Amino acid sequence: MVEDHFIQTIIGVGILLFAAKLMAELFLRLKLPIVLGELLAGIIIGPFALGAYFVIDGTPLLQINDEIKVLGEIGAIVILFMAGLEMTPKEFLRGGKASFTVGTLGVVIPFFAGYVVFDMYGFDALQSMLIATALTATSIAISIQVLSEFGKLKSPEARLIIGAAVVDDILAIAVLSVVSSVAIGEGGVESIEIGDVIFTILQVLGFFAIMLIVAVIVIPRVVTPRLWKAKGSVEGIATASFFGAAALAGSIGLSPIVGAFAVGMALSTSKVFDKIENYIGKIGLIFAPLFFAIIGAQVDLRAVSWEVMGLSGVIIVIAIVTKLFGCGLPAMYFLKSKSQGLKVGIGMISRGEVGLIVAGVGVSYNILTSDVYSTIVIMVAVTTIITPIWLKMEYRKEQKQGNSEGQPEQTK
Repeated sequence: MVEDHFIQTIIGVGILLFAAKLMAELFLRLKLPIVLGELLAGIIIGPFALGAYFVIDGTPLLQINDEIKVLGEIGAIVILFMAGLEMTPKEFLRGGKASFTVGTLGVVIPFFAGYVVFDMYGFDALQSMLIATALTATSIAISIQVLSEFGKLKSPEARLIIGAAVVDDILAIAVLSVVSSVAIGEGGVESIEIGDVIFTILQVLGFFAIMLIVAVIVIPRVVTPRLWKAKGSVEGIATASFFGAAALAGSIGLSPIVGAFAVGMALSTSKVFDKIENYIGKIGLIFAPLFFAIIGAQVDLRAVSWEVMGLSGVIIVIAIVTKLFGCGLPAMYFLKSKSQGLKVGIGMISRGEVGLIVAGVGVSYNILTSDVYSTIVIMVAVTTIITPIWLKMEYRKEQKQGNSEGQPEQTK
């Protein structure tokens, strides 16, 4: 039985990875975002689409079991470690005010807009809070891939997107912890104390600050060629470090990707940076497409009805508009550029695992109906698909403008 489960897992990984790279090749030739192809590969080949028709002995050939989901989460950790390598601690702190402002507004505005709108729709307070919480957290793995594709990871807007998304993620986790405690408690919304909410948020921010400081001081002293002489030791210890930090972050209530990001930043100025960057880039070639394919494969479009479509349309509009205004407008102010500010707003639109976790909490405690759950999943899927297309369009527009401005005027 255990062996069958293992075989099922490796078959699933093989199918998803092959489909992801096949679609990546197609999208490259169509000059579309590669990450979008990898996402769509998962949706198309997943167990809720074509995968349902490939059955052996009454069992679908491709199943998204817990082991495959764990591999997807490892992919997200690898992607955020790679992003951390592109930003030094000084650069992160230099953008502190801008990142904190953009990240905070990127949580506050979607939460309150979502709560007010769905309260007006007739949902009770707890349901509205859960839906609003699903709108808060940004999933920047997709934006990072597009920025990397265009060689823009060191641009001002990329640094602001990454910094703001870290703040956004920390605050969203804090909001989730408060809302989850209300969902499983007996007191309901009336039991919420403002003091407790503020304390939880400060606690989470404090944990991240301590983790970052410790990582910056300790990690470069541990991951050094002076200590590790054997071939592959430096790379192995670096990997152990970011997985350890991810586990620590997860154990104290943060998203594990925050810990991996902190270690990446700590190693960005170390002597082993080139070696680590080269090594993790090769690892990312496998785990990044697998991560996006696994996200796509979990999208179940079978439960979609006209009612679900209508509700999905509302939540998708809120998801897009609140990030554009909440993150894009302050980014324009800090970067002194409408174009760069707009890219920040677009880069923050994609929602991810936190939205799905919120939906799962709501369903498991019978607070959200299956229709609302499907709506949140569709919102996550659509914002994940929209973000790379829109971001790539903006960069292509910028490239065309740069080319036209760079061309000498023709003599008449």
